[in-house]
Amino acid sequence: MIMKPVYFKDWIIDWHWGVRIALLLMLLSGLVQLGMFVLTQNYMVGYLGAQPEDIQFGVMATYAGIITVIPVQFRFFRYFDTRGYLLVSTMLAIMLNCICIHCQDINLFLVIRFLQGILTGNVLVFTLLLIFSRLPSERVKTIAPAVFYGAILSNTVVIGLVAGVVVESADWKVTYDYLILFQLLTLMMMLLMLRQSSGHRRYPLYQIDWGGMVLFACGMLALAYTLIYGSRYYWFADPRIRCSTFATVIAALLFLYRQHIVKRPVIHPAVFKSRNFVIGICLLAIYYGSKDSVNLIYNYAGGVLKWSTLQVIILSLCNIAGMVMLLVFAIRLMLVKRITIKVLLVTGFGLMAAFNVWMSFLLTPDLSFTNLLLPVFIQGAASGLLFVPLMIFVLSSAPAYTGATGLVIAAFTRFTSTLNSFAGFYNLQLYFNQYFKEGFLGYLTSDNQNTIVRLNGYRALYASKGFTSDQASGLANAAVWQNLTQQSQLLTNRAVFMVFAIMLFAVAIVMLVIPAIGKTAIYWKRMVMPFKEEQKRELSLPTVYLIKEKV
Repeated sequence: MIMKPVYFKDWIIDWHWGVRIALLLMLLSGLVQLGMFVLTQNYMVGYLGAQPEDIQFGVMATYAGIITVIPVQFRFFRYFDTRGYLLVSTMLAIMLNCICIHCQDINLFLVIRFLQGILTGNVLVFTLLLIFSRLPSERVKTIAPAVFYGAILSNTVVIGLVAGVVVESADWKVTYDYLILFQLLTLMMMLLMLRQSSGHRRYPLYQIDWGGMVLFACGMLALAYTLIYGSRYYWFADPRIRCSTFATVIAALLFLYRQHIVKRPVIHPAVFKSRNFVIGICLLAIYYGSKDSVNLIYNYAGGVLKWSTLQVIILSLCNIAGMVMLLVFAIRLMLVKRITIKVLLVTGFGLMAAFNVWMSFLLTPDLSFTNLLLPVFIQGAASGLLFVPLMIFVLSSAPAYTGATGLVIAAFTRFTSTLNSFAGFYNLQLYFNQYFKEGFLGYLTSDNQNTIVRLNGYRALYASKGFTSDQASGLANAAVWQNLTQQSQLLTNRAVFMVFAIMLFAVAIVMLVIPAIGKTAIYWKRMVMPFKEEQKRELSLPTVYLIKEKV
């Protein structure tokens, strides 16, 4: 008889809340690597002398490291002792954070970010599998993704609340000291709560597609480089973008070919034969892409309204509150089977569309916290209704024999959506910003009375402050240009919100209409089938019999 593995020590194994809190802290110890870096990226630009694109590429390198190691983690979990594996991964993560504090070379820093992604993936997947081991089998597919992905969505805000306070009162590198202390805390928890050996049966590490994992990582990094740096280097006019694009295509082709010839592929091609899986991935990509539009609000609050980092984080806490409340509500309904996934998805996409419509009309240069509170809360509520049902739909639609392929593709979808936030949003805003600026410039003429009045008003204001006539004129022109830039950005944000609103409303309507059309088609098919069967039966009867019937 094979004994079930036991991962936790006797003193804590029956203390359910203690185990839950410890596992959540272990999840955060991995996720904090990403969340804290996103919040301190502006400080790192000044410290490393890097460009904003370099920091964005550092974020994507971390994502690439996480996705690369996900497929092999499930094999490692059945081979290595859990405690030892987590301890080694955490200690290596602490060592890399110590190197980051003193790193001043951007190229070395990007390599470290990729390695940190690998170690983050180690901790996250092993902790997720420990959560699986604590849940009844019928609740694993519902609760585990909720905890895991809820932590992913909220970690930036939770960690940012601490990082924001630290950065406001001390040097930004002090955040690394707090991160290392937090990781040391989780290291002690692992030693105290996990058994040295879980007693599981070891499965040998054979037929692992290491080559496929390397090609996958190279392809992701090359794709990220192309999309992030493309606009900066004028796309294919620069040899670096041509080389990265060529590398992306070659890596993708070699990877796909390898997946067809190896016995245990990283991504099982058969997963795409499931229609529901493909639909789920498309919906997940739409959700991820539209969810990040809330970042426009945070950028607006910090850039236009001049809020501090701490104030922006407090606003984002309202978003997290909405997400957590509706996430718990959705899970409860799914566990008691009182609501279908379709209803949750339609409601969630509808709320997300309503948020984007609201913001497309609400944005002005003088909004207060109370003006933004409700729409930001609604956006979080929409995420709470959408995320777990979407993940359950995607993972349950993948055939069982494809292994972790569904999880890998879902993570890659997040990777491409984050790229869209960095590169796609930037280019979309670039287009609209240019469009609105050109429209405004048509009115900034010496014949336009509004322009004349505004310039004269600014000249008088600066002249009253003691500036000379020439200085007042220059400052007045600069003030008008600043107002034009601000208005162009606000109109750009409105246009982006409206684009997402139209797309999300279309998705919600399609999800309502397509099933109804399918049911109507099935109904008419059932109505027509008896008539056709009768015709076939009559045509198959002997001619003599038909003549007798007519007589």
